[in-house]
Amino acid sequence: MNAPLPLSATEGSEAEALFQFETGAPEGARSALGMNATRVGDAVVLSMRNDPTQFWSKALGFGRTAPVTSGMIAEVCAFYRAEGTPQAVLQLAPSVLPEDWTEICAREGITGGSSWVKLVADVDEVVARADDPDRRQADGLLAAPVEPGEADRWASVMMRGFGMPEEHYTEMVAASAVHPDWYPHAVWLDGELVGTGTMYRSGESAQLFAGAVLAHARNRGGQSELLAARARVAGTLGCRLLVAETGTEADGSHNPSLHNMLRLGFHVAYERRNWLWQPAT
Repeated sequence: MNAPLPLSATEGSEAEALFQFETGAPEGARSALGMNATRVGDAVVLSMRNDPTQFWSKALGFGRTAPVTSGMIAEVCAFYRAEGTPQAVLQLAPSVLPEDWTEICAREGITGGSSWVKLVADVDEVVARADDPDRRQADGLLAAPVEPGEADRWASVMMRGFGMPEEHYTEMVAASAVHPDWYPHAVWLDGELVGTGTMYRSGESAQLFAGAVLAHARNRGGQSELLAARARVAGTLGCRLLVAETGTEADGSHNPSLHNMLRLGFHVAYERRNWLWQPAT
């Protein structure tokens, strides 16, 4: 995996996963959260007007089939203004930023925010490392696929794991658990569902999503077990590539999720800035 991967793999899998995750929510949740979505060129544009977490309004997947232009960004921002979105994040791989990006940002009210790390891994390598008998095993935890009857409880744990509200959000999350392109997993501790992770299949790529463990069950290897379990399923599906994202380590911070992935064979493809859009006041 030394050659640069196409954006259709690194950005496309995430964009299409998030688009399906949000647009697949039941109508009641979509209405309560003020959800809407569109496509601008090859980018997906997601708005959640009534989102106190300010996480779910995102535009991403840019530059997969055509260069990013000022007109494209203007159309994205116009959509958010029309929706009354209080804040949105534009996520563009560094290689697709246009030369006039500084001027575009000044014109549209976009400012630089934190950065994420885009990670990729060969499915076979992750499975081999996960099955290495010398690998540290989880302490009393078991990771396995989620049965349909556990979807609501699984969704609740995911929201609590990320510190997000449960009302309406759990309906969105639970809907993904029964979609044929999603493969939800959970981790149990003594019969209690204490962690979540899911995976979206896109061709030969598998997008990892929403890995979280409740506070009282952390530091026992749960996230690594969730990574390993999903990698094994990806292998059975014929996927060759795993794709994931997590926060960068800045100012001496430590991100356990990043190190868990690196230990299992993930590689950093690039860092990607979060560009914040807010309407003019």
